[in-house]
Amino acid sequence: MKPEAWLLLAGLLLAGCDAPEPAPKGFAGLGNEAGAFRQVTPGVALEFPRDHGAHDGYRIEWWYITANLEDVQGRAWGAQWTLFRSALRPGPETRDWDSPNLWMGHAALTGPGGHQVGEALARGGVGQAGVVAAPFQAWIDDWSLQGEPGIERLRMRAGGPGFRYDLNLATDKPVVLHGLQGYSEKSGKGQASYYYSQPFYQVTGEVERAGLCIAVKGQAWLDREWSSQPLAAGQRGWDWFSLHLEGGAKLMLFQVREDKGLPYRAGTWIDAQGRSRALQGKEIELTPLAWARQDNGKSVPTRWRVQVTSEQVDVQVEAFEPKAWMNTRFAYWEGPVRVTGSGGGKGYLEMTGY
Repeated sequence: MKPEAWLLLAGLLLAGCDAPEPAPKGFAGLGNEAGAFRQVTPGVALEFPRDHGAHDGYRIEWWYITANLEDVQGRAWGAQWTLFRSALRPGPETRDWDSPNLWMGHAALTGPGGHQVGEALARGGVGQAGVVAAPFQAWIDDWSLQGEPGIERLRMRAGGPGFRYDLNLATDKPVVLHGLQGYSEKSGKGQASYYYSQPFYQVTGEVERAGLCIAVKGQAWLDREWSSQPLAAGQRGWDWFSLHLEGGAKLMLFQVREDKGLPYRAGTWIDAQGRSRALQGKEIELTPLAWARQDNGKSVPTRWRVQVTSEQVDVQVEAFEPKAWMNTRFAYWEGPVRVTGSGGGKGYLEMTGY
């Protein structure tokens, strides 16, 4: 799960809409009815490289990479690269200011010295931002994700005040489809997205903080989702985990918190060879253990107990940097985590709606 609707809201600000918007339903308006936008339905086969590109007709989508890195001194770093597309109305991209698309980028670097964030906004149709499926390119301003020619090999570049990174990603494994062959339910009431990941990237490159360049290596995880109404009206936020476990297995879990009742939970178990199995909510327990107050006064759970009974997983997931608040226009928490317990590892945690 990702904060995709924030791009829509940012787009409305950029578009200079004067008419008052109706009160949003669900977190950040993600429970609003899809209207004339295309619906997400089961049984649609994902195709590549086509689905690496943008999806006209759907309201919201993103390209999202998180990288767990280490320098030669053994210090942990984390890098995030995100591009969101939001459509003001259904219809294809145009090469002018009448484009229906708004774009937003988020970049972050977490490591010794704290958590730093950059943000970029753009209107579609004028070349400032966009995505091409093949050869793969995604960009906003001078931030870029460049494929050779698909997404098996990527160069990832971005930066913000006082930081930047330039990383090379490579894998020889196929993408992983979540849910039912890429159809990922979010509420149990029909709301869903199309969702796939590439969790097997190996990474080399460098990060830069305050003018100092540091060589790093590690692992990265790409997430791709698109939808027009991913949440139900009573869902107010989510907690999402992407974990690289010792031995090579991967684990994606999320829970969407409800105004009333139990959260909706789901996930995917991925073995070291890339074989995957959808996880049902009854197999998953997510228990917050410790909370950290952010600089803006909000508190979020930065240490969790994560259990997947069917896979004998019982671990603690804890943030490297508890203050990893994304102080962007539509704020959330996202940062690298360490895994201890029944098995070790590392990964990323995202939390919204707190």
